[in-house]
Amino acid sequence: MPAVSLIYPPGLLFQRGEDRCQSNIDSSTATSMRACNDLGYAAAVLKQKGFDVFLKDYQTERLSLNDLAADLKNSRCDMLMLSTTNATVFTDLEIVKRLKEIFPALCVVLKGAIFFDPEDGLLAQLDLTDVDYLIGGESDFIIGDLAAAHFYDQAKLPLIGGILYKKDGRWVKTDFTRWHDDLDDLPFPDRALMNNALYLRPDTQEKQATIAASRGCPSNCIFCLTPHISGKRLRLRSPENIFAEIQQCYEQFGIRNFFFKSDTFTINKAWTTALCDLIVNSPLRGKIEWVANSRVNPIDQETLVKMKQAGCWLVAFGFESGSPESLEKMKKGATVEQNKTAAAMAKKAGLKVYGFYLIGFPWEDRKHLEQTEKLIFDIDADFIELHIATPFYGTELYEMAGAAGLIDESVLGKDYFNAPTVGTRHLPIDEIERFRKRVILKYHLRPSYILRKLWQAALKPRILKNYFVFGLKLIKNTLKR
Repeated sequence: MPAVSLIYPPGLLFQRGEDRCQSNIDSSTATSMRACNDLGYAAAVLKQKGFDVFLKDYQTERLSLNDLAADLKNSRCDMLMLSTTNATVFTDLEIVKRLKEIFPALCVVLKGAIFFDPEDGLLAQLDLTDVDYLIGGESDFIIGDLAAAHFYDQAKLPLIGGILYKKDGRWVKTDFTRWHDDLDDLPFPDRALMNNALYLRPDTQEKQATIAASRGCPSNCIFCLTPHISGKRLRLRSPENIFAEIQQCYEQFGIRNFFFKSDTFTINKAWTTALCDLIVNSPLRGKIEWVANSRVNPIDQETLVKMKQAGCWLVAFGFESGSPESLEKMKKGATVEQNKTAAAMAKKAGLKVYGFYLIGFPWEDRKHLEQTEKLIFDIDADFIELHIATPFYGTELYEMAGAAGLIDESVLGKDYFNAPTVGTRHLPIDEIERFRKRVILKYHLRPSYILRKLWQAALKPRILKNYFVFGLKLIKNTLKR
C-alpha cells in the first residue's frame, strides 16, 4: 500500500490549517498555534482508504529541513502533502525543490487557500515545476480520492473537485463550485498521529484541541476568504458529533481545553444552545474550558450566559473598526454601537474578550484610524490584535486595492504584519505601521491594563509567568517592526 506523508514544513509559525487568515504566529501579540487539524483529518481519511500515513508539524516543533529529509529517508514516502499559506508559499516551494533533488520520484501535493480556483496570474508568479498537484478546495474531503486516483486510476482526476493537476505540462482546474454538505461524514482528526503537546492554551500552557464546528459564512466582508473558499451557505456539524469529538479528546488524549473553529459560532442560536446543553448535562461540565469566535451581530445575553455555563472562558470578536464609514464599506454588517454592546454583554456574562481590528483599507485616512483607536480603548478587551488589511486573492478587497494601484507588486509572500500594499489612497504604509506600533504599545503598557492582568493571574503562577512571556514577546515584536 502506498505511503503518504502529511507535513507542516520547517519555518516560521503560521496558522497553516486556518485557510481564512493564515495568521503569522511569531509576529502576533497574543495568538497561539492551533492544532494541525487539516493534516489530522487527511490522515484519518487516508487511513480509512488503506494508505500508510506519516504526519509531522516541523514548524511548531522548530525542526529543520535536515530533520524533514532524514524522516523521509527513514520512512517510506510515495506522496507528500504540504500545507502552505499566502505568506510562506515561496519558502515552502524552496523546500519542495530541495526535497525533489533528494527524492526525485516523490509525488508532491501542495494544499492551501491560495489555490482555490486560482487565476493564471497567480500561478505565473510561482515556480511549480516540482509540484504534481494543487489542492484549493477542502483538503480533508479531497486527499483520499486524490491519492487513490494518482496511484490507481488517474483517469478519475477530472472528477475530483477543488484540485489542479498537470496534463501535457499545463495546469488543469477541476470544479470549484461544490462543497460537501454533511460534515459529520468526516472521521475525527487522527490525534494519535498529531503531537498534541505542541498546541497550547496561551495563558495556562495546557494542551488545547481545535474543533472544527462549521464551514461557510453568509456574510459579505470584503477582506475575508471564507465565503470564497468555503461558500456563503453555513454548514454546521451536528452538536452530537462535535460533543463526541470533545469526549474523545478528553477521554483518550487528556485534553480539557478547546478552540471551536467557526467564523459564525453564535449565528444559529438553537445550534449553539444545543451544543452547550450537551456539555452542561454531561459529566464533562466543569471539567472542560473552551474559546469561540463570534460575530457581534447576532448575539444576545442569554446565549453568552449559556456559553459560560458550558465552559466558555473567552469569546473573540472581529470588531474590525471604530469608523462607521469603514464598517459600511467593508460590508461588515455591524455598527460601532453593536461592537460595544457585544463586548459589554460578554463581560457581563463573565467572559474574557479578544478583539480583532483592521486598519489600512483603501479609503482610510487619519480620521478612520483615530476612530478605530478610540474604539479599541473604549471596548478595553482582555486581548487584542491590530492587523493591517491584507488583500488576499479571491477577496473583494483584492480587486479594490488592485484597481486603486495600491498593491506593491504581489500579495504573495505577505501577511498582516508585512503589508503587500503601499498604503491607502491617503496614507503611506509606513505611517499606518507607525500607528499600529504606537497603539499596540500604548494599549498594553497602560498601568490599568497591567494591574488587571496581575489581578487575573493572582495566585496562579503559571498564568502570571505566561502573561509575562507574552508581554515581552509583544514589546519585542512591536519595537522590531
